[in-house]
Amino acid sequence: MSEYALLSDVHGNLPALETVLADIAALNPHAARFHLGDLVGYAPWPDEVVDLINSANVAGVCGNYDSTVAASYEHCGCKYESSRQEALSLLSFEWTCEHVSQTTRQRLRALPFRLDLRPHGGHRGGPKLVLVHGAPTVNTLYWTEDRDDAFCRRMVELLGAKAGDVVAFGHTHLPWTRRIDDVTLVNTGSVGRPKDGDPRAGYVLLELGEGTPVVEFRRVEYDVERTAQAIEKSALPDELAHYLRSGGASLDVVA
Repeated sequence: MSEYALLSDVHGNLPALETVLADIAALNPHAARFHLGDLVGYAPWPDEVVDLINSANVAGVCGNYDSTVAASYEHCGCKYESSRQEALSLLSFEWTCEHVSQTTRQRLRALPFRLDLRPHGGHRGGPKLVLVHGAPTVNTLYWTEDRDDAFCRRMVELLGAKAGDVVAFGHTHLPWTRRIDDVTLVNTGSVGRPKDGDPRAGYVLLELGEGTPVVEFRRVEYDVERTAQAIEKSALPDELAHYLRSGGASLDVVA
């Protein structure tokens, strides 16, 4: 049995990342830790988050925010529910691009698009764990829970996943799991910017062996106020702090 801790979409939220890494260490210190991208954006610790990921030896893939910041692109390639959200996201992207170090850019640029893990080694068969940020085509595509079977089968086919394999991704900030033709799909949710109304940091513990994979969604409380107040003290929009307090439910002050 191989054990993994999968975390995605930290988005510059250092307190959330610190708490998740501590939770993993307390629950399963032997789990192999991997991130699924979007380390930066929306919160004021892009360099610190990338430094911690690097020093903790958490390997991972490149999210759309990572690749666009690394390339100083014109926007992050994100999807918005409103014009207000789009305007705030653009301000966040500009702030992040202005505040990341060259070392951080280089580390983001070096992240691979996908990772394939073989728990039983490359010399024998067995389940495979495939990690991407959004989808196997581009890291900006949203693989949401409401996608139909045909879409999911197409993504699985593009990844070359077979029965018994696990495909893990993030990008939507909404955790879910599903099985399609005996392939387990797992969206790990978000460490640093949940969108399901629950402000707690989220990640996944995964057990992968001979039988059906075991997926555990973890939610852990962290010091949301530390992050929210740091946002408000920075030049980032205050609405981003309110968004964290509400778990992604609102950009307005939560009474």
